[in-house]
Amino acid sequence: MRWFLRRLGFYVFAIWVALTITFLLPRLMPGDPIGGVLQHLSPQQIESNPGIIQTYRDLLGGGDQSIWSAYAQYLHRVATLNFGISTSNYPTKVSAVVGRTLPYSIVLVGIAFMIAFLLGTALGTIAAWKRGGGIDTFFVPIFMALGAFPAYFTGLVIVYFLGLKLGWFPIQHAYDNGATPGMNWDFISSAARHGVLPALTIVVAFAGGWVLNMRTVMINTISEDYVAMGLAKGLRDRRVMIRYAARNAILPPLNGFAAQFATAVGGVIFIELVFSYPGAGYTLQQAALGNDYALTQALLLVFALCPIVANFIMDVLNLILDPRVRAA
Repeated sequence: MRWFLRRLGFYVFAIWVALTITFLLPRLMPGDPIGGVLQHLSPQQIESNPGIIQTYRDLLGGGDQSIWSAYAQYLHRVATLNFGISTSNYPTKVSAVVGRTLPYSIVLVGIAFMIAFLLGTALGTIAAWKRGGGIDTFFVPIFMALGAFPAYFTGLVIVYFLGLKLGWFPIQHAYDNGATPGMNWDFISSAARHGVLPALTIVVAFAGGWVLNMRTVMINTISEDYVAMGLAKGLRDRRVMIRYAARNAILPPLNGFAAQFATAVGGVIFIELVFSYPGAGYTLQQAALGNDYALTQALLLVFALCPIVANFIMDVLNLILDPRVRAA
């Protein structure tokens, strides 16, 4: 319980730091938050209502408001889940924009990253167990080479060959224009086709790291006495590989899961930009370009909280799975 409370306090402090940084970052950008709204108004509308600028400034912030007052207002909005109004999607609320775009990123990153983890771990396990075999000789170098390229570059290559040249999958947007978002087969099948190339980009970009990591740990684990004992007892190679070697070798890669997940969350911004995929990353880029303070803050906070929550979950899993942590 002491360990849990200590780690919980650490993550509460990390969340406060994330809140503060997400408050400050948009204010380092040039411009004013009401500029995006005024672009949608004609000069006649502004001239006919002289107080309209001050009205929007009171609603959206900016102007002569002190930074401490704005910070206190921001913390209150976060606590009440009221992030204000999006100027780039005026007059839509920020919570509505986030609720509309975030599910696309969650599904995309969640499914693709888990596939990359499972595929990379499986290939790394087999490559280490059968060193010099086909997987170790052929697939490991390929995945290592693919993982060395930036994710957005890999996405551009995939778009060119699988999208433009072969025409196998759509290269932009999240679903067909005629599909109606909802729990219906037309939308689900369309969203699945549009998500193949972005998901493939994430898998290709991150599977190589898992392959190399798991292979290295497995090679060290294979030399342990309990693995030799299992083989000496006449157990099948597959059982010894999975139940004896891989089961113990998986702990170090799991410890790096949260760090890799944080990298994937950050990379999704560029991947969604390549595919014009209307997720949270693409929306964040558009909000930053449009000086949309409220929406930028909300999305930056979401992206900052994802690795923090992932790290906390991995710490709890380590406490459950690794007896050395419980004994510490």
